[in-house]
Amino acid sequence: MAVPRERLDTSAIEIHADEAGYESILTSEAQGFLVRLHRRFEASRQRLLHARHKRQVEYDAGALPNFRADTAVIRQSDWTVAPIPAALQDRRVEITGPVERKMIINALNSGAKVFMADFEDSSAPTFANQLDGQINLRDAVNGTIEFRSPEGKAYRVNDNPAVLVVRPRGWHLIDKHISVDGEPMAGALVDFGLFVFHNARALHRRDRGPYFYLPKLEAMEEAALWNEVMATAEDELQLPIGTMKATVLIETLPAAFQMHEILHALRNRVVGLNCGRWDYIFSYLKTLRGHRDRLLPERAQVLMTVPFLKAYSELLIQTCHRRGAFAMGGMAAQIPIKGDEAANEAALAKVRADKLREVQAGHDGTWVAHPALVPVAQQIFDEYMPTPNQLGVLREDVLVTREQLLATPNGTISRTGFDNNVEVCLRYTAAWLDGQGCVPIHHLMEDAATAEIARAQLWQWLHHGEVEFPDHAPIDLALFDHALATHSHRLRHSDALGARRVDAAAALLSALAHADQLGDFLTLPAYDQLG
Repeated sequence: MAVPRERLDTSAIEIHADEAGYESILTSEAQGFLVRLHRRFEASRQRLLHARHKRQVEYDAGALPNFRADTAVIRQSDWTVAPIPAALQDRRVEITGPVERKMIINALNSGAKVFMADFEDSSAPTFANQLDGQINLRDAVNGTIEFRSPEGKAYRVNDNPAVLVVRPRGWHLIDKHISVDGEPMAGALVDFGLFVFHNARALHRRDRGPYFYLPKLEAMEEAALWNEVMATAEDELQLPIGTMKATVLIETLPAAFQMHEILHALRNRVVGLNCGRWDYIFSYLKTLRGHRDRLLPERAQVLMTVPFLKAYSELLIQTCHRRGAFAMGGMAAQIPIKGDEAANEAALAKVRADKLREVQAGHDGTWVAHPALVPVAQQIFDEYMPTPNQLGVLREDVLVTREQLLATPNGTISRTGFDNNVEVCLRYTAAWLDGQGCVPIHHLMEDAATAEIARAQLWQWLHHGEVEFPDHAPIDLALFDHALATHSHRLRHSDALGARRVDAAAALLSALAHADQLGDFLTLPAYDQLG
């Protein structure tokens, strides 16, 4: 039931930024819609965030995640999700990227089946970035988006573009630029609310959703909140209930133990789950930050073939296909290496091997970060998945236990791996503070998730005592401080992204690395310094 509108107006909403140029997005009607979303759902969001904090306190005290006893009947009973729309039946290759105008056009033209427009991990949430993104997506939906480069090159969307799916920010993030009743709005509700208010009806008329990717969920109750938000929006916008469809990223360790439950909470609108591998590795580190026996080796050694990640991906495939939902594979972060054919071919070989593993395991599709990787991934999926999807691959051979999902892989920490973590943290954070949320570093497309892995690993190595390199040299704060100073000097005197924000980034990372407890998210304290 819609909230009575006579009690809700725009008098309680404040925009703490220059609205010039965004009048067509921040209309009085759209602002009223945001007010209604905030007033209806903010208290529930706060309760769920408190429950997250309470669980983490238990993990820090020695507890470990487990399958829920109170939801066993959901896991054991027979049920399936609602039918999947025709537009999403074939998702063999999906491309992701920020909501920047030129990137949207290139992604829609990339040949991928789906484009995930990202307001979250690949976007630094400045007011301009988020609102420009809303304008860009509105124009894309309306078929009017175009871009002309400073050199005069024109970009327009071709015929048969990728299907648009939007990822709003996670439940834990606020938008400091928009407040209701004196409280900052949830970034998730700002991104979702403005997008559906301006685009949902047009997309529905074309049988294109709207469709969403939902990030950072930790429990079925958080999925249920999204279901209620979408149902409320459908009611207000006079759309049939279930019009809005969602794919959920399983990118937190607690969520891996609730995959059936998350699907069930969204069963009338969910179309699949995704192996958000990089955030999942970060969540493993963050959730188990207090456990000295759960340290991971350097990032380059934590591949999807290690036991705990293999178990997670296979359990996701089995769970999804049992329930009639798609099981999407993870991101290939490589980008083309120009001028070095041998290195480029080696990088592409890693992509092919990763996509071959996914399709042979039973995934229904995969992610890439760069248009040049679309044909690489598609060739593998076309060869090994001639049908639109693999819902018939039930993986009844899979039996995943709690211990397998928590198993810590063997490995080492090299000086190169340590140094790379410091460099990635610094360069990404500096670029993020400068408004860039997607940063190429050493031929990999780094986003907030990969930077978080580097940050969390550094903290664990520095704070759990007696962690050392293979030559037995200790990993300590003095070593970190020296590496941070070295990379700060190098970045400060370069023309790389973020060079002008290096001092602020270094100060932030130093504080986080020296803190007695691992901070939940890099982007929370960094947001205070973002324009």
